[in-house]
Amino acid sequence: MGKFGMGQPIRRIEDQRFVTGTGHYTDDVNRPNQTWMAVLRSPYAHADVKSIDTTAAKNAGGVLGVFVNEDLEAAGFSDMPADSIPPGSDGNAPEAPHRPILAKDRVRYVGEPVAVVVAETLAQARDASELIDVDYGERPAVADMNAALAEGAPQLFDEVTGNLLVHWSMGDKDATEAAFAKADKVISIDLVNNRIAPTAIEPRGALAEYDSNSDRYTLTTGSQGSHKLREWITGKKGRKAADIPVEKLRVICPDVGGGFGMKNFLFNEPLAALFATKVIGRPVKWTGDRTESFLNDTHGRDQINHAELAITNEGRFLAIRVSSLGNVGAYISQFGAMIPTMAGCGMLCGCYDIEAAHVDVKVTMTNTTPVDAYRGAGRPEAAYVMERLVDKTARETGIAADALRRLNFIKPDAFPYTTPLGMPYDSGEYAKLMDLAMNRADWAGFEKRRREAARKGKLRGLGMSYYIEACGGGPTEYARLSVDKNGKVLVKSGSQNNGQGQETTFSQLTAETLGIEMDDVEVRMGDTDDIEQGMGTGGSRALAAGGSSVVTTAEALIENGKKIAANLLEAAEVDIEFKDGGFHIAGTDRSASLAGVAKASFDDSLRPDDVEPGLVTVVEQPPVAPTFPNGCHLCEIEIDQDTGEIEFINYVIEDDIGCILNPLMLEGQILGGAGQGVGQALYEESVYDESGQLVNGSFMDYIMPRADNVPLFDFHYTEVPSPSNRLGAKGAGEAGTIGSTPAVANAVIDALSPLDVCDIEMPMTPLKIWQAIQRAATKAA
Repeated sequence: MGKFGMGQPIRRIEDQRFVTGTGHYTDDVNRPNQTWMAVLRSPYAHADVKSIDTTAAKNAGGVLGVFVNEDLEAAGFSDMPADSIPPGSDGNAPEAPHRPILAKDRVRYVGEPVAVVVAETLAQARDASELIDVDYGERPAVADMNAALAEGAPQLFDEVTGNLLVHWSMGDKDATEAAFAKADKVISIDLVNNRIAPTAIEPRGALAEYDSNSDRYTLTTGSQGSHKLREWITGKKGRKAADIPVEKLRVICPDVGGGFGMKNFLFNEPLAALFATKVIGRPVKWTGDRTESFLNDTHGRDQINHAELAITNEGRFLAIRVSSLGNVGAYISQFGAMIPTMAGCGMLCGCYDIEAAHVDVKVTMTNTTPVDAYRGAGRPEAAYVMERLVDKTARETGIAADALRRLNFIKPDAFPYTTPLGMPYDSGEYAKLMDLAMNRADWAGFEKRRREAARKGKLRGLGMSYYIEACGGGPTEYARLSVDKNGKVLVKSGSQNNGQGQETTFSQLTAETLGIEMDDVEVRMGDTDDIEQGMGTGGSRALAAGGSSVVTTAEALIENGKKIAANLLEAAEVDIEFKDGGFHIAGTDRSASLAGVAKASFDDSLRPDDVEPGLVTVVEQPPVAPTFPNGCHLCEIEIDQDTGEIEFINYVIEDDIGCILNPLMLEGQILGGAGQGVGQALYEESVYDESGQLVNGSFMDYIMPRADNVPLFDFHYTEVPSPSNRLGAKGAGEAGTIGSTPAVANAVIDALSPLDVCDIEMPMTPLKIWQAIQRAATKAA
C-alpha cells in the first residue's frame, strides 16, 4: 500500500477481516473451563416480586449457581449508575431512582433481569432458568407518556411524583414571548418521534473472568468505550455499580458489530457475569439473543413535540418555542435523561437566523425499556421538529420551501454565530449547498414530473430538509505513538472502532504526518490495560477529537526524534528538518530515516533524558469546540393510491462535513445513517400495548430498512472547513440519520398535499398512508 493521507478514498483496513469472516467479536472469545450464563426476565411490565424460589433450578443438571439481587448486593454489586440528570426549571437536579442490577422488590418493565443461572452449557443454563419460580403480584402499568403524567396514573417510584422525573427548560422565555407577541402569524405543529430499537447486527455479550491470585477482574464486551464502562462499574467518576477498585478491573473491547449509541452504556448482564465469575471461580460468558436485545437494549427517540414558529408576513422567522415530552422508560440509563434535554434541544433553531427561542421538556418515566442515545442522540429529534415545521410554514404561507429556507438561513459572513439557545456555530454555506442539491435533483422540473405521475394515477412528492447537528466536542482524547527498532509505528488511541474505520483513518493520518507507508502503522484501541485513558466513540467525535490527537502526537514524536537525529548526525537540533519520512540537516544531503532514529533511541548514548526509547510520545488534546456538520437532503417519491406503497424516485444529499479525510469511508457513513433515518420515517417502531407488553419484539414484527426498501442515494459533499479542530473536520457518523428522516416525511406529506392530508405519524407505513387517502376521499365525497 502506498503513502496516502487526507482526501484519499482508501478502502478500510478492517474490511479484510470482516468480509472474510475473521473478525474477532465478543462471541468469538472463549476461555478454557468457560461457563455460560442465562438470564430470567420479567414477563410483567409492573409487578411486586413477592418471592423467588431457586431450589429446582439449583438442582438441575450442569448448574453451577443461581443468583438473585440479594446475592449481588451482599458482594458489593449495588446498582446501575445514571451518569447525570439535568437540573429542572427550579435549578435542582433530581437523584436517579435506584436501579438494581437484578430486580429487587419490584419489576418495572418487561424483560427486566430478575435472576441469573450459570451452568456448564448454555442449554443447561437456559433450561434451569425456566425452573425458577417467581411469585409476582401484578400492578397496573403505564406505557404511554401522556397517561403516565395523568392524575391517578400508576406510579413507578414513590420519589418520582406523578412519574415526572424532571421539568426542564432552555432559552429566554421572556424574549420568546415578546417575539411571538409582535409576530404577524404563528405556525404550529404536533409531532410524535417514534420509539426505535437499535437492532445492532451483533447482539450484546460479555465474558467475565476473575484471577484469584491478583484479585483482578477482566470483562470482555463489545462497547463504544472500554474506559467509560470501567468508570461506571468502579465509580472512578461518581456513583459506582460494584465494589471493585478501578485498578482491579480490566475492560477489553474486541471488534464490534454496530453500536449506534446503545453500546455506549453499562447494562445489567455484564455486571451479573462479573459477580458470578468470582463466585463460580471460572470464566462466565453471556450472549444475548435477539429477543433479549429487543427487551433490554436501550431504545431510542420516543418524544412527543408541540412546536410553534413566529413569523412576519414576509416569512421571516422571529422565534420558536417547543414543548416536549421525553420518555426515559422505567429506569434512568447513563445518558437517558440528557437525550430529550441537553443533548439535542440546543439544535432546535436549525440553520436559521432566529431572534429568540424557548424549550420546555417534561422527562417522563413509563413501564417500558429504558431509553438512551440512538444514532444522533437528540439532534435527529430536533431536526425533525424544525424541518417539519418549516415545511408546514411554507405550505401555510404559500412561500416555496426552498425560498423560505433561503430567506432565513444564517449567512456565511455571520459566522461564528451563537444561536438563541447558546450553540456556537462555527461555519456553513447553507444556501450554496441547498442550491447544489436542488440542481442535481432537478428541483425546478418537479411540478412537471408531478403532473405526469398524476396522469398515471400516482401521487408524487418532493421533500426537503436542511439539517445541522453539533458533534465532535466533549472531554480530552488520548493518543500514544511509538516506533519500534524496525520502524513500525504503534498508535494507541482512546477512541473505539465500532465500524466507522478508525484503524484506517488513524493509519492514514499517521502515515501522512510521518511520511511512511500505511502498512508500517498499527492502531490499537479498546483495552484499559493497554491504553491509559479514552472517551471511546460517540457524538461523531472520532476524527475531530481522536484524529486531531493522533496528528498532534505524531508531530510531537517528530520533535522528540529531532533531538536524537541531531546526536546521530552530529548537528545542532535547530538545523534538523523533518520531511519525506526522514530527518535532514538543512541545506545538506545528510539525513537519517525515521526507522534509523527510532532504532537509535534505544541507545542510551544517543537518547536525551527527556526522550523515551521508541520515541514514545503521549498527548491528551481536548477539542477546542463542537463542530457543526450540515447539509441538504432532497427525497422524491411516488405513492400508489390503491395500496399506499412508496417508490423512491430520487434521493439527493449535499453535505458539509468539513475537510474530508477519506471520501469512500465518508460515503459509507452517510449512506448507512441515511438508511437508518429512512427506517424511522417509514418502517421502524417499538410498540407497547396498554399493559406494557412489547408487541413487536422480533424481526417477524419489527420492520427494518432493507436493500429493497431504501433509495439509491446520490451523495456529494462540499468542503467547508471547521475552525474548531486542526483537521477542519466536522463529523459524519450521525449526519445521514439527522437529515433523512424529515426529508422522507416531508416528501410523503408533499405527495399527499393535493388531497389536503397535512400529517401522518411516523412510521409512515403503507397502511397509514392508504387510510389517509381513504379519509381524504370520503371527505371529498
